Amino acid sequence: MIRRDFLKGALGAGVVGGVGAAAAAQPASPAAILKRRRPNYFFYHDGRHPLIYMYEPPMQKEEYEQGVDELIGTPVEAISFAMGDGRTVLHDTKVGELWGHNVKKWSHIIFRRAHQNAKHLIDTGHDPLRLICDRAHAKGKLLYPALLLQQGTRDREVDVRASNFNLENKHLYIAAAGKLPEGYRHATCLDFKHEVVRNERFAIIEETLSRYPVDGFELQMNYSPVYFHPNEVEAGSAVLTDWVARVYRAVKASGPERELIIRIPSSLEGCYSIGMDIKEWIRRGIVDALIPQNFSGPELIDPNADYRPVVDAAKGSGCRVLAALHSHLDSDRLDEANIALVRGAASNYWQQGIDGLYLAHWFGNWPYDAAFYEKLREISDPEVMAAKDKSYFISTVTGRYPNPTTEPGLEMQLPADLHVGQPKEFEIAVSDDLPRWGDVDRIHEVLLRVRIGSTTELDRLTFRLNGKPLPDSLLRKINSVYRMSAPRFRVFGYWHIFSLDREHWPVHGKNTVEITLTSRDPDVTPQIFVRDIELDVQYLMGKNFHRGQDPDLGPTVLDMN
Repeated sequence: MIRRDFLKGALGAGVVGGVGAAAAAQPASPAAILKRRRPNYFFYHDGRHPLIYMYEPPMQKEEYEQGVDELIGTPVEAISFAMGDGRTVLHDTKVGELWGHNVKKWSHIIFRRAHQNAKHLIDTGHDPLRLICDRAHAKGKLLYPALLLQQGTRDREVDVRASNFNLENKHLYIAAAGKLPEGYRHATCLDFKHEVVRNERFAIIEETLSRYPVDGFELQMNYSPVYFHPNEVEAGSAVLTDWVARVYRAVKASGPERELIIRIPSSLEGCYSIGMDIKEWIRRGIVDALIPQNFSGPELIDPNADYRPVVDAAKGSGCRVLAALHSHLDSDRLDEANIALVRGAASNYWQQGIDGLYLAHWFGNWPYDAAFYEKLREISDPEVMAAKDKSYFISTVTGRYPNPTTEPGLEMQLPADLHVGQPKEFEIAVSDDLPRWGDVDRIHEVLLRVRIGSTTELDRLTFRLNGKPLPDSLLRKINSVYRMSAPRFRVFGYWHIFSLDREHWPVHGKNTVEITLTSRDPDVTPQIFVRDIELDVQYLMGKNFHRGQDPDLGPTVLDMN
């Protein structure tokens, strides 16, 4: 079921209701109207990569305002704007620490540039956070500062973004509590069992609420999602809940119209495993919106993300659920996801009953072009996307992330080894109602693609979709065992591509792809495996239309036919 309350209109008076006579005499600003009805379409801007890193010092006020200006005219209602590194910030804090204030010699010239630009803006009377708040409101957008709550720390000479608080208080690290599991990655993160740690984090939040004209506040709790020693999570859960409640009270005390939103892992079990008692937060009413997220670390788009457990937990409460939607793909054919891939993921999320979308890490598209704005325009409305091309895939390893980090409680389906006579099943979600559009002759083609690695022409495989065998009459194989040149995978295997007829179309919702290796080439030793599973649904713009009605948007991630 799709929760569509926020799609009734953008900024018209009809979405407000009950406006008094005084307000009617002086129409509210677009930002004020949005604030009353609560935003459900967020854009995360990390304040760094497409902004303070990009411009040569000394950065101009007008250059910094591009963080807002680049989103004018889009359906984005609220900008979630990161406050620097989290340990240090990029605005004129009085209680925290300015990014790079403790660095004399810089080992990283881009991080130095961020410090140079922030300090120049502050010294010339343009506090960056106030600047971005004022610009957002002037252009009809809401502004939510986002604090990266947790991050590990390295040596001072290397970690030039670190605060003195982190560098000089190693006894507050999680590692200080004793033996950690082998390979533990978060040893130098701060342990929230210490009141001094919780107070240091809270002070930055409280200052932001009191000194800046913000519309709410985001706790980014999924950046380094660990807050206690693994052996002390159960005891820490109540501590973390009380701390979140303290932040919530501070947000409401600073202005009852302000709200607290929190980014979390998408798995409820994963949340509990690190001390986040999400259901208790909802029960106590100490969070206004939750943003469940997959692949927060590698920032990869995942059309199969399952947000329904969080949606179900929030039903009947005042807590909204906004699905975190990435755009980064990092495949061997495409860096950022094209519109068909974004439609597929967004449509799958809307089918789960979410309240809205949180566009996480879309700044990788910068500098923004027409394709970027087209994606922003469409994905807020599932009806607009219903009969348009969509691409789906199962998340897999990438070039930049050979072992993508998953959130607690999640595992990746791919890559997966194949063994003779042992069927392997994979799940892929599809939001399209293919029979509906097939009945009116709007379906152009439905393609299922499977990339098998370390395979030869002598291997034999069978494929099933939702229990139905896929006949060889629908199959085309592409030999990719060896290529003279390629961005990645010069030596690989075969693509198996099925042009699915109506009898073999995927269903709305979860689909099962079953692959069985029936015979293996006896003269090779590498392990045969499944690396990619992709599904492409292509539409006609109208009955009997041609497929050339759209301008060339460049190569698509699934363009193998």
